[in-house]
Amino acid sequence: MSEPGTGKPVLGPSMLKTFTFAILHFTIAFGIAFALTGDILTGGLIALLEPACNTVAYYFHEKFWKRIEKNRDAAEDGQGEGNHGRILSSLRRMLRGGESP
Repeated sequence: MSEPGTGKPVLGPSMLKTFTFAILHFTIAFGIAFALTGDILTGGLIALLEPACNTVAYYFHEKFWKRIEKNRDAAEDGQGEGNHGRILSSLRRMLRGGESP
């Protein structure tokens, strides 16, 4: 599929891969739920709800890890919470350049 007149793909490889994985995920979730319950409606509901819940959980999981990475980077830059970051930064400067506090 491409944009009319440009020949450029509407969906790039990354989006296409995401879309096909979503279809795969829904199919597996439905198959397992249907096999366990024997009910098409229950299998369909689970196939829709489980990925939706995972998507929300993934959002918060990413926010949590970004905060950890941000705090780690700030600590390495000498900008951690309180005086600890400033003290470490001063110590690093003293050790590198021999300057006094």
